[in-house]
Amino acid sequence: MDASKIIQFPAGIPGFKEETAFVLLDLPDNQLFQVLQSVQTVDVAFIVLHPFDLYPDYAFDLDDTMAEILEINKREDVVVLTIVTLKNPFAASTINLKAPILINPNRRLGKQYILNQDELASKAPITPEVAKVKGE
Repeated sequence: MDASKIIQFPAGIPGFKEETAFVLLDLPDNQLFQVLQSVQTVDVAFIVLHPFDLYPDYAFDLDDTMAEILEINKREDVVVLTIVTLKNPFAASTINLKAPILINPNRRLGKQYILNQDELASKAPITPEVAKVKGE
């Protein structure tokens, strides 16, 4: 494994606190989804995507503490990902807009950021058209 690709999550991910090192893997022939794979445990992996691809208006404020933890000095220092919960049928799958994964690719640091914004859904439809139909 290429050590330069390992992203350190010093506090782990909620529910997986012992998992502190991950790599971000591309899925062949799929530009939307990636896999956040634990380096320590092969069975621990999360399907992730850039939320702005589905929800272009998605926004939140980054507090100073989080910026300091991840050594973020400017907008280009952070990659925002959301965890996908896969369901059958696929159209019923959701993404967690309330707890994005933030990664500073330059410093190879990551953390899940739990937002206290009630308007953000922890189970947002993976197909924004579904959200519009449901009136969310």
